Formats: sequence, structure tokens, C-alpha cells
Amino acid sequence: MTVNDQQALAAFKMLARREGIIPALESSHAVAWVLENADDLQGQNILVNLSGRGDKDMAIVGGLI
Repeated sequence: MTVNDQQALAAFKMLARREGIIPALESSHAVAWVLENADDLQGQNILVNLSGRGDKDMAIVGGLI
């Protein structure tokens, strides 16, 4: 089960805009996978642990989104 970097960046951006949370890029990959598989996960409780700090990734992300 994988997601690509573009999907992870979209998840990063979504969390930052909607929730005010700046996730680490590693966590963004997990969130992206959940978003991509949301239809298959209907009716289930899903927990994604946001580990790390996204502020350390801002220099990387700033030029990509």
C-alpha cells in the first residue's frame, strides 16, 4: 500500500488549511493513504497518529506546494 509524494503533499496542505495542523511529511503519507482509501474504509473508525513536527519540513514543502 503506497501513496506518491504528490498525494502526501495534498494531504499536508489539506490538514494545514482545514485543521491548522502542520503535519510531518511522514504523517502526511499516512493521511494521504486514508484519504485515497476513504470509500473502502466507510463505517470504520480510523486513527492516524501524527508523529513528528511539520514545521521542520516547511523549507522542503514551501517550494513544492
